[in-house]
Amino acid sequence: MLYIGLGSSTAQRLPKPAKPTRKGAFYTGQYPNLLREAGYSQADIDKKVTQAYHDVFEGPNRVYFEVGDSMAYVSDLKNHDVRTEGVSYGLMVAVQLNKKEVFDRIWRWSKKYLQHQEGPLRGYFAWSINPATMKRNSEGPASDGELYFVTSLLFAANRWGNTTGINYYQEARNILDAMWQKDGTGNVYNLINTQHKQISFVPVGDMYTWTDPSYHLPAFLEVWAAYAKDGHEQFYRACADTSRAFLHRACNPVTGLNYDYTEFSGALHATKWAPPAFRYDSWRVPMNIAMDYVWFGKDKAWQEQYAQRFQGFLRSKGLTTFEDQFNVDGSRPDFILQAGDVKKLRHSLGLVATSAAASLASQDKQKLDFVHALWNAKLAPYEDGYFDPYYDGLLYLFSLLHLSGNYQAIKPAPHH
Repeated sequence: MLYIGLGSSTAQRLPKPAKPTRKGAFYTGQYPNLLREAGYSQADIDKKVTQAYHDVFEGPNRVYFEVGDSMAYVSDLKNHDVRTEGVSYGLMVAVQLNKKEVFDRIWRWSKKYLQHQEGPLRGYFAWSINPATMKRNSEGPASDGELYFVTSLLFAANRWGNTTGINYYQEARNILDAMWQKDGTGNVYNLINTQHKQISFVPVGDMYTWTDPSYHLPAFLEVWAAYAKDGHEQFYRACADTSRAFLHRACNPVTGLNYDYTEFSGALHATKWAPPAFRYDSWRVPMNIAMDYVWFGKDKAWQEQYAQRFQGFLRSKGLTTFEDQFNVDGSRPDFILQAGDVKKLRHSLGLVATSAAASLASQDKQKLDFVHALWNAKLAPYEDGYFDPYYDGLLYLFSLLHLSGNYQAIKPAPHH
């Protein structure tokens, strides 16, 4: 900074103007409501969130199905299965919106049908099951499911206590304690690669040695450090910091795009099922970064730049037309990964939603354009009849919760 008319020695002595630092909402309890900032009334915002929940959990195209009088699951209809991603997202939605019965139903079903109660995988969850035959498509876990299960259970313990039929804290600890006992026996490991301090793609075999950027949720690891009370607090905090540093490497410095799967270095990881690119898993990254920005605010400068880059790239492809799969340099991929039975690039609601959530971390004057685009988007079939109320629907609901200040790090209720 130049101080006109001051001698250089005087200039050096003047204190640097302090940048105002806003502490994260985890510390202040103040969650931004970007939908209000965008000019929508609180009544309309509440209505929009309620409607989105209704559409995903209760309406004719719902993905939530009750079983008997005490259980329920969330189904990925287009892939004809129930996956830990969906049921654990369902738990998170339920605890955020204070829907205890929905939470309890999903938890009971997940524990009964997906959680391994013995053997090397004990405590972990089979990631996919066919709800028609109840035959598991895979015994192995996908690490993001457990990440959401544990965090949702800790929030449930904080919100509802542990004496109302389910000891949520104990259930969260059962998963974590089992995780810490995995030492490679039966080729099963900790969810977090303990050497690299990063979440594994799958904590089994060689899939323990690489990762998925969309599984990097530093905010959740900070929550574990605060509430798991399992003696690994420092490790979880270190992993949160490692995830933040990892995301710097994994996101393209020009476009902000990331590969679906990477090495722990952030370099691409090739898989048998699709050439490396920004696809469905990657959509979640901007929302995860925005969550960490709002809740903990420990990497704000980079996160602000990221949000601006990412939204700037999508804007260059047309705010209402950008497609949903890219090479990370921003070019169009030759290979299109199909969604369910459909193989087509489209302007997907899921990515419209998560790119709007990125506005929470952006300082760009135009950031509200993305918020308006989400507000005007519909959870409805596309023109060609394709409809995904599961992935599009859940990301849409999550983003509305984030943008309305309703997706929070839930703290223990004060004792009266």
